[in-house]
Amino acid sequence: MLIVDLISDFRFPDAPAVYKAALPVARRIARLKQRARAAGVPVIYVNDNYGRWRSDLRQIVQHCSKATPAGAQMHSILGPAENDYGILKPKHSGFYATALDTLLQYIGAEKLIITGVSANQCVLFTANDAYVRDYQLCIPRDCIASPTSDGTRFSLRYFTAVLGADVRPSARVRLRR
Repeated sequence: MLIVDLISDFRFPDAPAVYKAALPVARRIARLKQRARAAGVPVIYVNDNYGRWRSDLRQIVQHCSKATPAGAQMHSILGPAENDYGILKPKHSGFYATALDTLLQYIGAEKLIITGVSANQCVLFTANDAYVRDYQLCIPRDCIASPTSDGTRFSLRYFTAVLGADVRPSARVRLRR
């Protein structure tokens, strides 16, 4: 299970719109994450590095949870657990210039459950790169968000029509290791 860009300081131009869309999604992702962990499915936070090139996930979490009230609230809902994995990315895709593919091979992943924000940017680029690497994709429709509902709708159409992704609601996602 990938959680894309939900550890955030929410200090960017469209942050208020992203935060408003992400808050209800984060709560559903947290419930899906609990189910995934109970089923033994590894959870990987795939997150922007915010130009903090000497950081690791713990340092990014610490920065974001203290930077703004929005960052603190998101962390309280969906902060990483001690045994979750973390990948910091410099650009939109979780695969670009990261060790994500190596980690996924190491844990034997064949199917990815991709969640997070923004559906029409970082989730989309990560899903595209997963698709070309032959991963099966599940992108629960209620666990992604964009700054606008149009962006989310566009992404869902793309995920199904182009990537052949399963976009069933998170409550109906079957979890198994």
